[in-house]
Amino acid sequence: MGRLSSHGRGALRRAPALRHLPPRVALFQLRAHALALRLGDQFSLDSAARPGQLAELLRLAHGRRRIVELGTATGWTTVSLALGAPQAHVLSADPVVQPNRERYLQLAPTSARERIELVRAPGAAAATGDAEPVDLLFIDSSHERDATVDEWHAWSPRLAGGAVVVLHDYGHPQFPGVAEAVDHLGLRGRTVDGMFVAGG
Repeated sequence: MGRLSSHGRGALRRAPALRHLPPRVALFQLRAHALALRLGDQFSLDSAARPGQLAELLRLAHGRRRIVELGTATGWTTVSLALGAPQAHVLSADPVVQPNRERYLQLAPTSARERIELVRAPGAAAATGDAEPVDLLFIDSSHERDATVDEWHAWSPRLAGGAVVVLHDYGHPQFPGVAEAVDHLGLRGRTVDGMFVAGG
């Protein structure tokens, strides 16, 4: 048997961490990771949500109909939410279209892509065009205090009863603005694997 390529070795190293994800999500994550290695896309490899974080997000997404993600980046989490919550419509907003985003989205089956709506706008601005009640709001955008506060104020009137809000990179030393926003807003919740979860 021939030696595994560096792509294959990277995928194998990532595989054990994916065991708690639904199979279709784990498969997408492996394929996206392998593609990122082939493309030399360090941004995606560094910024993608960790498998443990995805597992918690998908647990929170179970049974929810409307999911909003602020901060699409290259779409790994966007696709994972659509795959892991097959009943949900996923709206994802980002003012910047990252290189290779479409290539990652094409790794998802058509049935998942059809439930993804991409909006090119900052997180707060994206709320002006969306009137549907939101069951899960995932904030993973600028990580700056004022922008995060603005996103909360823009989207909180649109939250459905029993909705959950998740803020990524809470407590991360490189992104103090997330914790500062949570403190400023006086949010109550819990921390899970570098995320702040309010509600649920």
